[in-house]
Amino acid sequence: MGIKWRHWALPVVPLAMALLAATGCESTPDARPKPTAAPSTSVARVCAKPAAGPAKAPAGAVTVDPAVVGDLAAKTKSSPPKTTFWLRPGKHRLDPDRYAQVIPKEGNRYIGAPGAVLDGGKKNQYAFGGSSRNVTIRYLTVQRFVAPHDEGVVNHDSADGWVIEHATIQYNSAAGLMAGARQQVRASCLRDNGQYGMNAYKAGDSIRGLVVEGNEIVGNNTGDWERRREGCGCTGGIKFWAVNGADVRGNWVHDNRGTGLWADTNNNDFRIENNVIEANDGAALIYETSYNAVVRNNKIRRNNWVEGRREAARGDDFPFATVYLSESGGEPRIKARTDKVEVYRNVLENNWSGITLWENADRFCNSPANTSSGDCTLLVRDSDRCAQPAIAKPPLYADCRWKTQRVDIHDNRFVLDKSVVKCTAKCDRMAVLSNYGTYPDWSPYKGERVADAITRKQDNRWHDNVYLGSWKFVAHDPSRVLGFRQWQGKTYQQDTGSTLGPRTGG
Repeated sequence: MGIKWRHWALPVVPLAMALLAATGCESTPDARPKPTAAPSTSVARVCAKPAAGPAKAPAGAVTVDPAVVGDLAAKTKSSPPKTTFWLRPGKHRLDPDRYAQVIPKEGNRYIGAPGAVLDGGKKNQYAFGGSSRNVTIRYLTVQRFVAPHDEGVVNHDSADGWVIEHATIQYNSAAGLMAGARQQVRASCLRDNGQYGMNAYKAGDSIRGLVVEGNEIVGNNTGDWERRREGCGCTGGIKFWAVNGADVRGNWVHDNRGTGLWADTNNNDFRIENNVIEANDGAALIYETSYNAVVRNNKIRRNNWVEGRREAARGDDFPFATVYLSESGGEPRIKARTDKVEVYRNVLENNWSGITLWENADRFCNSPANTSSGDCTLLVRDSDRCAQPAIAKPPLYADCRWKTQRVDIHDNRFVLDKSVVKCTAKCDRMAVLSNYGTYPDWSPYKGERVADAITRKQDNRWHDNVYLGSWKFVAHDPSRVLGFRQWQGKTYQQDTGSTLGPRTGG
């Protein structure tokens, strides 16, 4: 698809191999929480109890026969736009050619009867493709398709206006689902797909108004792509790329191999609310090189045990976080429903560390260290402008880098019981920091300029939070590990109105 994949920008800190005992970890580096059977709060449980479609064909629908191979694709081709198709119970198959797929016409509706399955048989690459808009898929299981890496099975070509409801998309290679503008994904099961449950990417960065509501997103990245391509940044429950306007609410995101929800590169105007995000191997949420978001009323539990523990075992002192805001913040010049990144009324319980605000001093437009290759900020569309001598002066000095700024973290509850997480150190961090700028030679951000800015000058604030358990705080750079009083003190002035309780659990 021509995607230049973005990597999670890692800090420039030394990695020294160390014994697991030196980090306080008491289990293997890949130890993970037991698979989550059910959330303790009311949230989507659609995989175990999928809603059933109509047992009889809706009025005027074209009936699709599972006994006829290729019947769905053939009847779609021969029928006019806005046709409703009802798939009988049973296993439906496409022609055995790898590129055989259903190409919907505008406004088509595909409704599955109870037990209706579209099965790729590990031969077909794609289930539904093409550019037609406003297609609806309901009550249908789509499984065992073998899309290539970075591509998707349902809505393969990222057409606009699709509605996917009460669907089960499972056991596919790459992404189960792609996304287009105004797409709605509701009450669906995105389970055990090889790379992503959904890859919200469209060429031209034209996804607007995406809704992801009431879904169960579980067990994705069965291909373990971060190990196969170290640092690829190409896995997770859902990955969002340059989406402008997204509501991600009421989902159960759990037990994914890697990050639960990951927004990477020039996303804007997200609301992530009322989700349960738990037991993912990596972070619950990464918001990277992006803008203007609200993260509220989420239950975030037992995430990052695998990846956090693994990095600690390697001797890395970076605060690998469960909520990781990397070069992301509020920007009033970019239109959105908020002009900050606001994180509030969430409960974070027994995760590997808490929230890290990070800014890589060497990562900016036109820098070789910019892993979002070829991309620039939303304030400077042409990255070639970000060069000496202009970059050293306003406005480009500010506008050529993604900034972690205007982040407001308040009224959250942070609970840590180290006996549950099975660690004694490096799993207890809250952080705001940068690295020492060194690269490239012409960079105007060398030295401690970015570290000073993110820590003291960019309006990043914690306040009115509740902490239970043993917590430490990192400011400016990885070497400055603070106690609660130092964190609240005159130098950093963080967590005004917050409390730290000595007890664990809670």
